[in-house]
Amino acid sequence: MVDLSVNICGIHFNSPVAMASGNAGYGIEYQCVSGFSNRDVGAVFLKGTTLEPKLGNKPERVMETPCGLMNSVGLQNPGAQAVIKDYLPKLDLSESRFIINVSGSSIEEYAEVVRLFDQTDLPAIEVNISCPNVKKGGAAFGNDPEMAARVVEACRANTTKPLIVKLSPNQTDIAEGARRVIDAGADALSAVNTLMGMQIDIHSRKPTLGNNQGGLSGPAIKPVALLKVHQVYQVAKQYDIPIIGLGGIASAEDAIEFFLAGASMVAIGTAIAKDPLLVKKVNKGIAKYLTQNNLNSVSQLTGQLALNTDTVLCG
Repeated sequence: MVDLSVNICGIHFNSPVAMASGNAGYGIEYQCVSGFSNRDVGAVFLKGTTLEPKLGNKPERVMETPCGLMNSVGLQNPGAQAVIKDYLPKLDLSESRFIINVSGSSIEEYAEVVRLFDQTDLPAIEVNISCPNVKKGGAAFGNDPEMAARVVEACRANTTKPLIVKLSPNQTDIAEGARRVIDAGADALSAVNTLMGMQIDIHSRKPTLGNNQGGLSGPAIKPVALLKVHQVYQVAKQYDIPIIGLGGIASAEDAIEFFLAGASMVAIGTAIAKDPLLVKKVNKGIAKYLTQNNLNSVSQLTGQLALNTDTVLCG
């Protein structure tokens, strides 16, 4: 018998496949899709939420690229209080695990948003440290290990819930970044967020995104994401900290690669926009692979990458 359930931070998930933040809205948007059920999803990471409402960036916000998407939504959201009052009551918490993703433009804002969601029934909080720090000229918290650690430390002080820290792949040394946020109180890590990029319209000679630059997601970033997950795993395993792997996953085979690289669970984002029923298909593919290899759980795959000998993994 194959058991697809996983346990992370003391939380039981029916499936090792989640819907990544930014793609699943607030957990209710996909309910109108025929054949879709949150019960097929291990977890739904809700849309990034800030303390006050945000209108987001000017258009264009999302543009297709070869093998991926460029996005610069700008964290449009109704604010933490509105999410708690108007959106969370609409969720059936028996269907899946719903995890809020929190963001901020200052350490104090992060801490306050976490405090508000600590008072809800959601089982865990994901901290998006890829946001710009307005007090430091707009540099992203996640690209500075010291600032990232201070954010996590402040969040840790305001909640007893498990903290899942979403790492940026744009930092110089993601392994060191992982170590710092673990020491500051992270219970799990999400790896990785989008890569920064730009797309240009040669006719207007302007960037296609209204914000000029944005995050690249989709299959194009999978090789980078896999390397980053494996680098983070080298640190996380020393602390017995689980990793949720993401970045370009579009099939069961992709998910299995992330397990082998060190992930205990995976999340799918961009590919769901093309196929809202993808998670169910990926679950079936993982179960088939486990059966064919005489395995009965995903945990038997985590970190089982066999590196080629007499070589050095760079990066």
